[in-house]
Amino acid sequence: MSAEFHGLVAEFADDHDLLIAAREARRFGYTKMEAYSPFPVHGIDDALGVPPSRLGWFVLAIGLTGTLAAILLQWWVGAINYPLIIGGKPLFSMEFAIPVTFELTVLFASFAAVVGMFALNGLPRFYHPVFNYSSYAGATDNRFLLVIEAGDPVFEPAEGEELMKTLGAVKTELVEA
Repeated sequence: MSAEFHGLVAEFADDHDLLIAAREARRFGYTKMEAYSPFPVHGIDDALGVPPSRLGWFVLAIGLTGTLAAILLQWWVGAINYPLIIGGKPLFSMEFAIPVTFELTVLFASFAAVVGMFALNGLPRFYHPVFNYSSYAGATDNRFLLVIEAGDPVFEPAEGEELMKTLGAVKTELVEA
């Protein structure tokens, strides 16, 4: 059955009901879920069991790469490749390297944040099976949706629909893949 359906979509009246339903569905054993709402819902990541993002570590690593690249570039150019003694100053001094180092660190980190965000979110995505939900257009306006994916180990359409209705779902629908 999981091959023909993407999952079960349950629509809730407000964000509070969505949060409660996500927590209860997780407690019931569902692990492959996604929530759609017109605004960020505080606590939904924990309720869905979403792990913390790795984006910060990626940005930190690439930002430090920018720092190292800036320092090495300035040292190599000023002390090795084209050494000039000007006014008795040393060939390389960290005080003069700070502006360029800062700028390259910020540049590398900002590019890492944008590229990493796109890569980790799987963007650009022009189609998703949830778009087949009959009332999906309202997910960006006034609808709160909880999707239990058919690939979940404990997914059973009839039980899932019954659970969502007991948790206050206004509407439930099986969505084709």
